[in-house]
Amino acid sequence: MPYTVWTNGNYTISTDRNHLDLQTIYNYLHFESYWAKGIPMDVLEKSVAGSALCFGIYKGNPSESPTKQIGFARVISDLATFAWLADVFVLPEYRGQGLSKWLVGVIVQHPELQGLRRFMLATNDAHGLYEKYGFVPMDQPERFMQIAPGTSVYQV
Repeated sequence: MPYTVWTNGNYTISTDRNHLDLQTIYNYLHFESYWAKGIPMDVLEKSVAGSALCFGIYKGNPSESPTKQIGFARVISDLATFAWLADVFVLPEYRGQGLSKWLVGVIVQHPELQGLRRFMLATNDAHGLYEKYGFVPMDQPERFMQIAPGTSVYQV
């Protein structure tokens, strides 16, 4: 899939995986996030490789010169019926500039993510951000099930 690039002033969002700084992503998710704290680097690498789309936010344009990655998000999807938005963050020192709003707006408008039956995410504290882009609480949460760590009893 060809990658796409968006610019906003001195910032760039790109889906080119070659520009991703896995160490920056790892440092934030492993040490600072509430949802992936302690994630091993090999699990992060596998999650990025298995995602349909990854979005890096950079100060500057990574196609033109060395830049600093300042944010990230990934979408797990079949690009036809279902998508899950995950690991969305902007580094603390770059917050308050509208970058997370720009990132989510770019993601929900991405051409490969149009016409899905369901686009989901989970958040502990950013409901207001996602609501601006059409995300709403599940209307029938009783339909959804999960296998959480330590709860599976399935045996072959």
